[in-house]
Amino acid sequence: MAKIFISGVAGFLGSHLADRMIENGHSVIGNDTLEGGYKDNVNPKVDFHKVDCNDFEAMLKLTKGVDIVYHTAAFAYEGLSVFSPNIVSKNVYQNTVSLLSAAIQNRVKRFVYCSSMARYGKNRVPFTEDLEPRPQDPYGIAKVAGEMQVKLLCDIHGVEWVIAVPHNIIGPRQKYDDPFRNVASIMINMMLQGRQPIIYGDGEQKRCFSFVQDCVDVLEKMAFDEKAKSQIVNIGPDEEFVTINELAKTIAGLLKFELKPEYYPDRPQEVKLATCSADKARKLFGYTTKYTLKQGLQEMIDHIKKRGAKKFTYHIPLEIINEKTPKTWSEKKF
Repeated sequence: MAKIFISGVAGFLGSHLADRMIENGHSVIGNDTLEGGYKDNVNPKVDFHKVDCNDFEAMLKLTKGVDIVYHTAAFAYEGLSVFSPNIVSKNVYQNTVSLLSAAIQNRVKRFVYCSSMARYGKNRVPFTEDLEPRPQDPYGIAKVAGEMQVKLLCDIHGVEWVIAVPHNIIGPRQKYDDPFRNVASIMINMMLQGRQPIIYGDGEQKRCFSFVQDCVDVLEKMAFDEKAKSQIVNIGPDEEFVTINELAKTIAGLLKFELKPEYYPDRPQEVKLATCSADKARKLFGYTTKYTLKQGLQEMIDHIKKRGAKKFTYHIPLEIINEKTPKTWSEKKF
């Protein structure tokens, strides 16, 4: 059995990944700042440390004796990064370099880096792994820069690497009181409060949404499968390509909510069409979609209902406020 380090272990993806590894008999150590997750997400069997990935000395200590590192921790704020580029870049790019350096120094066997679909930017759809990255915002740029460091430093120092590209993950435990990200969670939280959801632009942006357990199935194999070495792999469905308007209608239907969305201007740099091909994940790891969009959304609804709807918390400062800053954030409309 392996000793596995998971950054962002109190977060949405990190906590589910930890559960899977513990179920399989591995030991898990992890860190989180609790900025983007909840403490009760953490499996009690995890050796948990509330510390920042940017704390290099802490990362050096925590990754000692570790076999596999999963780097899931990030300020995954694509839209917000245009207006808070400093804090987002620090907690996407710099935190990667800090953890990566510590992991290499401690001679871990494999480093699994969770990148983002934001790497593709404005490209032909569906996005395939051979496309040249064209990130459209500071978040995507930071993710691509992190990928470059992972490949370069791991190759130089003899550490195996894998780059996962998750695709709009949804499911229970996702932070739902955050006004800056997680569109499905935001909509569910608002509708449960009897409030109309907010949609940017005309709502005809198209996305696919991946249920978290479907992603974990692939991420699990990325730690140990020889076929994963030195690969960049999309993780996410390519069957249900829906508009944000359709997403809102689906959630409203499940909640039996009378839908009359509030529309606000487009956010700068938002990509209109974004979906990934899952063909490579199917070929390498036998990836299959076990959850439909409706099933995933229903599990989210059940989870949020159980926890209770919450007021939104504007917990990240806006660094740039001007005429382009969405009023939903500057005027706290959520």
